[in-house]
Amino acid sequence: MAALGWLTPRRRSATARSVLAGEASAEAARKSSEEAQETARTDTEEPAFPVIGDTSAAAFFDLDNTVMQGAAIFHFGRGLYKRKFFETRDLARFAWQQAWFRLAGVEDPEHMQDARDSALSIVKGHRVVELQTIGEEIYDEYMADRIWPGTRALAQAHLDAGQKVWLVTAAPVEIATVIARRLGLTGALGTVAESVDGVYTGRLVGEPLHGPAKAEAVRALAAAEGLDLDRCAAYSDSHNDIPMLSLVGHPYAINPDAKLRKHAREKDWRLRDYRTGRKAARVGIPAAAGVGAVAGGTAAAIALSRRRR
Repeated sequence: MAALGWLTPRRRSATARSVLAGEASAEAARKSSEEAQETARTDTEEPAFPVIGDTSAAAFFDLDNTVMQGAAIFHFGRGLYKRKFFETRDLARFAWQQAWFRLAGVEDPEHMQDARDSALSIVKGHRVVELQTIGEEIYDEYMADRIWPGTRALAQAHLDAGQKVWLVTAAPVEIATVIARRLGLTGALGTVAESVDGVYTGRLVGEPLHGPAKAEAVRALAAAEGLDLDRCAAYSDSHNDIPMLSLVGHPYAINPDAKLRKHAREKDWRLRDYRTGRKAARVGIPAAAGVGAVAGGTAAAIALSRRRR
């Protein structure tokens, strides 16, 4: 700035602003170039992947913010409210939780526990078949238009190659199964709510399918299906799913959060981002942290047994 000393104060101010604008523009161009290089790198498809006819391979997709915009359980809650399953004060709590996840973008065990307890209290005493039927209606009302076309295309590529495609989510397994069926996928692993004689008790079997438990569920499913995990692919938006992504030979970060993006770059994983804007709003309903691996295996076993009956 010393070289500008001969200018009048007004001219110096204008020139300084121009310098700042130029520096900002250069920085933006540099970042844009880096992003373009990353896109070019991640959009380069692997040779013949997925491999047509490779039945030892399958694909595992997280649901919230990976396959669908937002959180399945919140959309489900909206549908239940419309059907008078709970009161306005409960809807306000759901709205607060949704807003908190959108703004904070992080997982807090207390909020997760509250969200889980709220959902369980709502379905307690209702029949499983009733919720399954309502789930079909709610999918059409609130979820169908929120499916990411890009992620849907990735799933279809695996299906077209003759491979099975599974959702793996902390959402209730009944809802996850509806979504998987409506998308033409193979099936879904999700959180299992306890039921006796076809009626929900208001308790879970184990814990929500989350974090390391997802990896255990995928491992259990792969063993049951005779899959080679090194040939499988997994897709997620959340760093909490790094255990699941690390389990397969072809991990993909989809609409990744900051921690997952950083990890994916370090590991040279492929990235896809279907959101608009520099910072897309994150809407999630991840389950309580610290879920044990045994819960994942239990959930996988129960989900598999239900599909086979």
